[in-house]
Amino acid sequence: MYIKQIIIQGFKSYKEQTVIEPFSPKHNVIVGRNGSGKSNFFAAIRFVLSDAYTQMGREERNALLHEGTGAAVMSAFVEIIFDNSDDRFPTGKPELVLRRTIGMKKDEYSLDRKNATKSDVMNLLESAGFSRSNPYYIVPQGRVTALTNMKDAERLNLLKEVAGTQVYEARRTESLKIMNETNNKREKIDELLDYIKERLAELEEEKEELRDYQDKDKERRCLQYTIDHREQVAITNELDNLDEQRQTGVDDTDDSSERFIQGEKDLAEIDAQISQLKQQVEFLKVDKRQLEDERKEKAKTKAKVELEVKSLSDGQSAAQQAKSHYESEMDKVQTSIREHEEELAELTPEYTARLQQEASSKSELDSAEGTRQRLYAKQGRNAQFRNKRERDEWLREAINSSYPDLAKVKAVRVQTTEDITQLESDIADTEAEITEIQEQLDGRADSNEAIQKDIQDGKAQRDKLNDERKELWREDAKLDSVMSNAQTELRHAEQELSHTMDQNTSRGLAAVRRIKREYNLDGVFGTLAELMEVNERYRKAIEVTAGNSLFHCVVDNDDTATKVIEILQARKAGRITFMPLNRLRPKNANVPKANDSIPMIEKIQFDSKYEKAFQQVFGQTIICPSLTIAGQYARSHGVNGVTMDGDRSDKKGAFTGGSLDNRHSRLQAVRNVTKWRDECDSHKARSVQIKRTLERKDQEITQAVGSLQKVEQRRMQQEKSYGPLRQELRSKMASLDNKKDTLDKKQQAKSNIEANFKSLTDQQNEHEAEIASEFKKALTRDEETQLENLSSTSQNLRRQLSELTSSRSELESRKTILEIELRENLRPRLDQLKSQEFDSQNSSTRGTIKQSQQELKRINKSVEEVERKLQETDSSIDSATTNITDLNQRHTEVLSTQSEIAKSIEKAQKRMEKSIQKRRILTKQAAEVVIKIRDLGILPHGALEKYEKTKSDAIVKRLHKVNEALKKYGHVNKKAFEQYNNFTNQRDTLEKRRGELDEGQASIEELINVLDQRKDEAIERTFKQVSREFANVFEKLVPAGRGRLVIQRKADKQAAEEEESDEERRESVENYTGVGISVSFNSKHDDQQRIQQLSGGQKSLCALALVFAIQQCDPAPFYLFDEIDANLDAQYRTAVANMLKSISDKGSDSDNPLGGGQFICTTFRPEMLLVAEKCYGVRYLGNKSSSVVVVGKDEALKFVEGEKQ
Repeated sequence: MYIKQIIIQGFKSYKEQTVIEPFSPKHNVIVGRNGSGKSNFFAAIRFVLSDAYTQMGREERNALLHEGTGAAVMSAFVEIIFDNSDDRFPTGKPELVLRRTIGMKKDEYSLDRKNATKSDVMNLLESAGFSRSNPYYIVPQGRVTALTNMKDAERLNLLKEVAGTQVYEARRTESLKIMNETNNKREKIDELLDYIKERLAELEEEKEELRDYQDKDKERRCLQYTIDHREQVAITNELDNLDEQRQTGVDDTDDSSERFIQGEKDLAEIDAQISQLKQQVEFLKVDKRQLEDERKEKAKTKAKVELEVKSLSDGQSAAQQAKSHYESEMDKVQTSIREHEEELAELTPEYTARLQQEASSKSELDSAEGTRQRLYAKQGRNAQFRNKRERDEWLREAINSSYPDLAKVKAVRVQTTEDITQLESDIADTEAEITEIQEQLDGRADSNEAIQKDIQDGKAQRDKLNDERKELWREDAKLDSVMSNAQTELRHAEQELSHTMDQNTSRGLAAVRRIKREYNLDGVFGTLAELMEVNERYRKAIEVTAGNSLFHCVVDNDDTATKVIEILQARKAGRITFMPLNRLRPKNANVPKANDSIPMIEKIQFDSKYEKAFQQVFGQTIICPSLTIAGQYARSHGVNGVTMDGDRSDKKGAFTGGSLDNRHSRLQAVRNVTKWRDECDSHKARSVQIKRTLERKDQEITQAVGSLQKVEQRRMQQEKSYGPLRQELRSKMASLDNKKDTLDKKQQAKSNIEANFKSLTDQQNEHEAEIASEFKKALTRDEETQLENLSSTSQNLRRQLSELTSSRSELESRKTILEIELRENLRPRLDQLKSQEFDSQNSSTRGTIKQSQQELKRINKSVEEVERKLQETDSSIDSATTNITDLNQRHTEVLSTQSEIAKSIEKAQKRMEKSIQKRRILTKQAAEVVIKIRDLGILPHGALEKYEKTKSDAIVKRLHKVNEALKKYGHVNKKAFEQYNNFTNQRDTLEKRRGELDEGQASIEELINVLDQRKDEAIERTFKQVSREFANVFEKLVPAGRGRLVIQRKADKQAAEEEESDEERRESVENYTGVGISVSFNSKHDDQQRIQQLSGGQKSLCALALVFAIQQCDPAPFYLFDEIDANLDAQYRTAVANMLKSISDKGSDSDNPLGGGQFICTTFRPEMLLVAEKCYGVRYLGNKSSSVVVVGKDEALKFVEGEKQ
């Protein structure tokens, strides 16, 4: 096992985490300048492994933390990783990680990253060979010097410490302490035994006197018991008689009470009926006022409609005459139009046929004339030109000159065709528009009827919504009256409830309700009375049991209670007792399980989350059939008993009873308040709902009126749009006629253009054909024949065209007359008549007598309905008034009966109060007798039978004599027997204890002797081992010299330098005064010198030899040396370095007397570097920070040489 690696952070000069490269298992040397942090490195290892840093205060821990500029270091740790390949640590792992962490307020250890205690760590280190008695496996700076300057006595103490005598000394000291305590206990026991023996002698005499006293006292108690028992029987009989009388009176009172309660219920029911009837009368009066107002409104509307119907009836005859004249004129115009249109329909096809024939004839005539003209021209040209060439040139020039004319004709023809197409399209569109307008005009009657129906439907919907709103107004008015009555009843109920409690509680409860609403406190649940439901049969018992607790307020926790109390205090709004559910701890009651007892908590209905509060108040109470049974259970089970009538037996013995006023019940008052409060809340909610419904109804009425206005506007717009439509229709028809005329003209022009185009084309064709023919001075025979035929044909065609034109003109003239008549006269007249018809229809629509009559019928029906409701309301008011009178009379009769019953109950209560008072006295006497009997204690067997037949006077006299005799024993020790037994037991116990102490003292003395012997043996053995190893080590370090350890004794103090044989028999270790060192550096035979006579380097060498010898006696797995060669000469430094190398290299060699181990050393000398396995350098980084790095041997030697210079 060896130290494998060390990690430091925040410890002294190692601020940042310093991870040191793994150490060699052999010899490691650390170099560095003074102040660089070498000693802090060794201090970090001691911080983890040794006891040097234990029980540190806050300032001491703070001193171990790094101090420098920058962020403050709040904690530090040192972690050592051990190689455990040899399983020296019993962990079963190849490595062991040991860490110690320190901070301002903490000091913790961890093993393998798990928290551990300091004792666990130290025990683990001891199991691996780290002995607390040998502190020399870590040798810091100065320890060699301290060992060098150590006196002989101090050196002896060191050997004792190495020998482990501290354990023996601690056990010996503890044993001596125990033995001293044992001696003190023995002395006290002896004193107590002497006192007990004296006291036992006195108690022997007191025992005889006590026996005589006890005999007399038994007789006294028997006599007293007989007297008390007879008194108890008499009192019990008297109580039984009172109970029997009381039970009879109770039965009578119960009957009266039941009749009184029933009377109160009847009165309450009558009052409720009267109140209900009065409220009903108020509702009916409200309905009556509203119906009367509605009747007045209906009467006004009826008069208005009747006036309108009369006005319409007067104007109906004049309208009928105008309508007849209008229809006659309309028939005439429509007949004339129909005749003209029929004639025009017959004439138009004939006219069209004649027109086509005329066009065809004219075309043929033009063609013949053209051909004839061209033949004449050709005939003239043949005489004009001399040869074919001149003729052809002139023809070509004529052809060329005709092209522009032909192109112009084509263009005109195309434009004319396009104009005709556009006109035909416009005519079709205009005809469609005219048809649409005509349809609109024709459908206006249906549209008027639909609009009129929409108007009627809108008015009906508006009237329906108005009626619904009136019903809501009526219900709202009724609800206001109901709410007013409920609020009055609520105030009355709250006043009655406030009379059942004090003023502060009443004000507090009202304030708590306001605070709950204002602060939205869900944790305030209400009072106990509000949170439970109780059967009327158990009401009295529960009220008596709860008392003022009925008005305790239940809350969820004490925070809510505190908050409400603070607000109450701030507002000065009364006082309330709160029951926080999180703080209530109700006790479990010993409730009897019997047929004559009922746990009160079982007869109360409440939410399970309030169970703690109800258990707190009612959990300790049972309901019993009688007060006697209640008292028995109160004494036997420690519970409170209460009867159905409210008589109560307290578990402490008190009885409470008497008559209760049923008219002032707290629970009933709470129920009334809750009832009227709930009713007010429901009425308020309904009122809010009605108001919201009224708002929605107002919106619906507004929407209905708006829709009706829109329909009216649509009707007015339709009426106003009739004239423009007629005007537009006339304009469209005029435009259509104009377009048709234009189309006729365009078509005529197109015919002329076609003829002209054909003429030009034929002329060109003729010229081209003439160019292709031979040149001749005259026409050919065929051409001449054709010319002759064309002349006769042209004449015939001209005559035929003239005839066709004449007949077409006649037809066209008639057609034009008909069209003008229709367009200018008949159709405008028809349009004018239709316009008058529409105006007449609109005026009749606005005020038709039929609609007015329907409206009048509806109003009459509504008026009849209102009258019927008024009659029913009057009848209901009369009936309710009669019932109220009957109920008032009945109320007076019941009230008189109640007064008589109350007087009888009052008399019975007075009798019962006297009976209860007498019972209370007798009960008190009975309790006193019971106490007397109980004070007599346990009586002898047959105490009652002994004096059963003796008269009371004789018993009293005998008791007097016995009491006189007992006066002689006024100073008797009544505990003599008990004291005698106690002292006897104490004596036996003390004698036994003294024997145990004697045995313990002998054992302790034997243990002390054994410990002294073992301590002496350990010191002798250790001295021999250390002395032998010191000689061997010194011989290795100084081969030419010799050294040994010398024991100093008291006897030979003056001859300390005299040699002594190791085999010489020694005296007791107690005679040892010190351990000296005697050495010779030059010869093994010269006289040896004591350590005080040596130089500084020699002293240091002797001290190191002693350290090595101690380590050999108690070897460790590794060693830490901090500049142990600082004071040695060069030759001794070399010897020490070679020894370290030999130990570390040959640790497994059995011939090596020192065994093996790992060495970590610091030095400023080169000798130790030369034999080192691995070298490290400590560097100062500034800001009081250090680091440790691996360096080469040459670099380390160079550093050491530099330090020398």
